[in-house]
Amino acid sequence: MIVRTVRELVDIVLEHGEGRKRSIIAIAGPPGVGKSTLSSRLCRQLVAGGHSAAIVQMDGFHLDNATLKTNGLLDKKGAPETFDAPGFVSLIADLRANVSNVSVPEFDRDTDSVRSDAAIVDMDCRFVLVEGNYLLLDSAPWTNLQPLFDCRIFMTAEMNELRERLVSRWLMHGYDSDDAEAKAFGNDIPNAERVLVHSVPADVVYRPMDMADLPG
Repeated sequence: MIVRTVRELVDIVLEHGEGRKRSIIAIAGPPGVGKSTLSSRLCRQLVAGGHSAAIVQMDGFHLDNATLKTNGLLDKKGAPETFDAPGFVSLIADLRANVSNVSVPEFDRDTDSVRSDAAIVDMDCRFVLVEGNYLLLDSAPWTNLQPLFDCRIFMTAEMNELRERLVSRWLMHGYDSDDAEAKAFGNDIPNAERVLVHSVPADVVYRPMDMADLPG
């Protein structure tokens, strides 16, 4: 199913949540496509409609820079192998079991580090929106996530749009054009291509009406 508006997505999420005490919604897609903005909008609209909702980001499971440097992966930060994937799967399994409140980490972009126990997902939270690049990857251990989701949303865009946005990201961080392109084409764009090619089918494919409406 392909949808084009956030309103349609809200209706789909509510439909998948019918009769469930908790519904876990995957929001996957390549870097730069706008997943974080979409997750925030969905969460706000669910709460405005009287539903409890929380966002859990895969980015909270970035391996720390010292570990990445030791393993020769620091320049690949953001690639699948630079995450604590087993730890992330374990967290989602805890959210699925819902036998206690669950603390979740968050990634602080200003310090380029993870803050552990940054937020709490209460047992009475009905909708948990899980956001990340690799939620639907077709390789282990990411495939262990699939039975834990009630609905899988894949946000997509044309590759040329993603290339432009990923280069622009580095320009906004103060890099000159050559360095921005090197950063994007050296890591971000290969990661985006991997997500587009190697993700399992989603329940819903979301392509926004206007990419400019979903920065970041």
